[in-house]
Amino acid sequence: MAGGKLGLAIFINVLLTVAQVVGGLLSGSLALIADALHNLSDAGAILVAAVARKIGSRSADANMTYGYKRAEIIGVLVNSTTLILVGLYLIYEAVNKYLDPRPIDGWIVFWVAGVALVIDTATAFLTYKAGAKESMNIKAAFIHNVSDALASVAVIIAGIMIISYRLYVFDVVATIGISVYVIYHGMILLKKSILIIMQAVPEGMSIDDIRSSLETVEGVGGVDHIHVWQLDDKNVYFEGHVLTEGRQPELVKEEIRSVLKDKFNITHSTIETTPKRSSP
Repeated sequence: MAGGKLGLAIFINVLLTVAQVVGGLLSGSLALIADALHNLSDAGAILVAAVARKIGSRSADANMTYGYKRAEIIGVLVNSTTLILVGLYLIYEAVNKYLDPRPIDGWIVFWVAGVALVIDTATAFLTYKAGAKESMNIKAAFIHNVSDALASVAVIIAGIMIISYRLYVFDVVATIGISVYVIYHGMILLKKSILIIMQAVPEGMSIDDIRSSLETVEGVGGVDHIHVWQLDDKNVYFEGHVLTEGRQPELVKEEIRSVLKDKFNITHSTIETTPKRSSP
């Protein structure tokens, strides 16, 4: 069901891209062509998200013992990088447009951007329903579409200003505004995906807090060699070495796992125990 929504979103985004390129060429509007490139990147983003989700659903095997879930994070990395590159290119084109201004047909800009707004809103809805809440990968594609809907609003406003006041500079302003917004969201997603790939401690977690909580467990004499990381945008993993004293190691491990789950929502853990030696 989700795959069907993503497929439909890809199809209508490609059609919209063609319509916007034609409209941009006929009207002379860079903002329309900028929005068209953004829409094309939307279609690519959704395609990457769909492929990554398909790969990520595969079970673990002898070669990929963790499974393929990180494919979705790679999809986020590709999509966020694309957002940033598209944004930078549009700023470059906007500067050139400002230095070499040309007349623009405001009515073509207005109507094409209006149609784009309707389609962008529809595709944002489709990607949201396809799982934007549950998947960072799908969320990246969703943000692509939301940003494009906002971009279409900016282009509509530019079209009105061109029609009413012949202020062609608003086409450049709209283009730069779209670009900055795109780059901003691209940077946020890029940072998150890189941190996961680099196995950084998940946002909002502290190794010191985890250690302090585990050392309150009865029978724990100390915790070291702690590693906490994410395999994807949902699952957090823990690995650590525990010094035990005065209690069966298996009972200590069981309580540690309960603390990790209840307090930190960590359900995957590897715990090594060693009896704590008494001081001579």
